[in-house]
Amino acid sequence: MGGKATARDGKRLRLHVRGAVQGVGFRPYVYGLATRYRLGGFVANDPHGVVIEVEGERASDFVAALPLEKPPLARIDEISVQPIGAVAGGAFCIRASEQGRVSTRIVADAATCSDCLGELFDPASRFHLYPFVNCTHCGPRYTIAERLPYDRATTAMKRFAMCAACAADYADPASRRFHAEAIACPQCGPRLSHGIAEIAAAIAAGSIVAIKGLGGYQLLCDARDDDAVVRLRQRKHRDRKPFAVMVGSKGVVAEIAEANAAELALLETTARPIVLMNSHRRLAPTIAPGLTRIGVMLPVSPLHHLIFHVLQSAHPRSGESWVIVATSANLGGEPLLIDNDEAERRLAGIADLIVTHDRDIVTRADDSVASVVAGRTQFIRRARGYVPEPIRLARFVPPILAVGGSLKSTVTVTRGNEAFVSQYIGDLDSAEGIRFFEETVDHLLSTLDVEPIAIAHDLHPNMASTRFAEASGKRLIAVQHHHGHAASVMAEHGIAGPALALVLDGFGYGSDGGNWGGELLLCEGARFRRLGHLAPMKMAGGDRAAREPWRMAAGVLHTLERDETIATRFATQPQAARLSVLLGQSGVPLTTSAGRLFDAAAGLLGLCPVQSYEGEAAMKLEALVRTPRIAQEGWTIDNNVLSLRPLLERLAIDRIDPISGAELFHGTFAAACVDWIVRATRQAGITTVTLSGGCFLNAILGAGIERGCIAAGLTPLLSRQVPPNDGGLSLGQAWVAALQLLEHQGLEGNA
Repeated sequence: MGGKATARDGKRLRLHVRGAVQGVGFRPYVYGLATRYRLGGFVANDPHGVVIEVEGERASDFVAALPLEKPPLARIDEISVQPIGAVAGGAFCIRASEQGRVSTRIVADAATCSDCLGELFDPASRFHLYPFVNCTHCGPRYTIAERLPYDRATTAMKRFAMCAACAADYADPASRRFHAEAIACPQCGPRLSHGIAEIAAAIAAGSIVAIKGLGGYQLLCDARDDDAVVRLRQRKHRDRKPFAVMVGSKGVVAEIAEANAAELALLETTARPIVLMNSHRRLAPTIAPGLTRIGVMLPVSPLHHLIFHVLQSAHPRSGESWVIVATSANLGGEPLLIDNDEAERRLAGIADLIVTHDRDIVTRADDSVASVVAGRTQFIRRARGYVPEPIRLARFVPPILAVGGSLKSTVTVTRGNEAFVSQYIGDLDSAEGIRFFEETVDHLLSTLDVEPIAIAHDLHPNMASTRFAEASGKRLIAVQHHHGHAASVMAEHGIAGPALALVLDGFGYGSDGGNWGGELLLCEGARFRRLGHLAPMKMAGGDRAAREPWRMAAGVLHTLERDETIATRFATQPQAARLSVLLGQSGVPLTTSAGRLFDAAAGLLGLCPVQSYEGEAAMKLEALVRTPRIAQEGWTIDNNVLSLRPLLERLAIDRIDPISGAELFHGTFAAACVDWIVRATRQAGITTVTLSGGCFLNAILGAGIERGCIAAGLTPLLSRQVPPNDGGLSLGQAWVAALQLLEHQGLEGNA
């Protein structure tokens, strides 16, 4: 196949293109461009990306045009050009992929493009109503790829032999599916186990439906039917944690939420993340109990589009559009289900209808979750649609595997000047979670063809990820938890320090073995120094206090010498009377955790005495805030230890209403942190500040601290490409380990 070349001027150029250039229609694009300029030569996938040879009078014009009109999913990192000897005759063609050690990458899955959507609903198209329509610009990529180079034979599509029509499209340079590796149609491609009409009818009747999505199974139900949502909660054992919802189009968003232009733009990106936005509270009240924001997403796949199409046409609602709950089909924090037999077995007690299909999911990937803070995207969970897009590092580093923590786990693999952060894995507190973690490590290393020379892990000795590292036989580099958080921000902003770091989270194992979580660090290179921390608080009951905010509040009352009020204030808690005695004894664990500080405030204000999911108390506290207010003299700073005791005393004694208390807490805590930072930066003589840790998912706190730093003439840096919570921890571990290895090599080189 190919365009005929014109007379040659004797010049032939060989190009190597690196980046995200496989599985995105790049070879067909190159073919079309070469044909336009009447060049001879070829294009092929190779282990490093794409190799191109062009020959003809306009070869230089081809090189200049190459990056300008690339396919929408392509990312070009580098183009190298080398003159070589001319080759007589021959038309431009696409050659078979070249094999070898891999240094290229696969792109993330992409939502259905407008052209495929048009064909999906065009009765004249052979893809009419076909739930697996895709092209070179959209559809599954990472979730179906087994290895590189990205060819049909190395994906889950290898079992589906192309029919004559698909084969013709695949071979036709004029087709959008020219070399589209996942091409399929009703004659030759994957098939659903149930019809769309049956799926839509079940949802309309109030049933719970499980469907096999791009990265795993999802559970769907009518988001306006509170009975259906309550049943889903009961069956999934998910008491109050919010559900995300899906709408059929951007125009429906205004019915259920208040979204700004940036949120709507994020919603429509090819990644199709769940986007948090202010709710109008017009859905079932049990969707997001006690919260003011709701997670909204648009259809990701043709299957989703078809479900909405049938719901709206066969089951129309008067004056309102269809909105459906779309949540992960997993049990009790376990990984997302992807196997058909396992889904049929394990979802039988949850879903009334289970819809499978016969295209395998090679790599599970949950829906990504993000919000817009100060006009910029902030990840809460980074997975489908973004992974495995790498983070570009400021320098080339040794190959490292970083294994993250134990909650909201991810792993990171470095290759050259790139860091590949895995999809969200979840918590490593179950056998299934650990298997998924190990599966992710194996797949990422094999796909990237990396053999790490060291493994970076958390300092905590009892984490499953630490034990995995210790069993590897590799060189180990332990990274303190909050140093890892700070380094995550430094890695994505390309700095090695010095920088001040404010890290606010729930828990991290300290260098002294203590329970850290509100830390002021000075970071430079692979090292850090703890400059200060939040004033320690008592955790009555140890880890149990992290699940029961009333216990943190009781600890505050004890510190304020108001033990006699504990039993009456928390009369509904059977152990309240005993706790007042326990707090006066020695050995009660202490914590500097910012997360527990939020819990204490929520407990004092009577919000969420017991949490049903991590962060519930803090999220409900944030949901009450309209205008943050500052309590003058609400904090003290002594020897770089920040104490909010004056503020907590006011919340405890004045018994102000929850809204006023929440506004006072947020405004005061943010102002106190800014004061803390400014004093420390002046002492250290630096102006760069990194802000990280799970508490920075609180938009009010994060924005307040960022604004305060800017007003003080400082440069605040926050996580933008990975979450600030433990989902970004592995990136920081990898960066610290890389800098440590590079420093060691430098010392050896000078010896």
